Amino acid sequence: MGELPNAVIKRLLSKHGDGMRVSGSALERAVAATENYVERLAREASASAAAAKRKTVMDGDIDEARAKLGEG
Repeated sequence: MGELPNAVIKRLLSKHGDGMRVSGSALERAVAATENYVERLAREASASAAAAKRKTVMDGDIDEARAKLGEG
């Protein structure tokens, strides 16, 4: 873990949280949750592409992965 820049997540939290500030520990949890979601999304999208015998993840693979993860 630890691949996403904290500043990006902090900016998104502040922007979508009506400008509220974010504590350091809350930021760490948000970064971990975001990385976890992206990992699961990547695995699902990659599996979708592989099932279609492709090496490239396409828009439809992301859409399908989001639906499987209960977000789309």
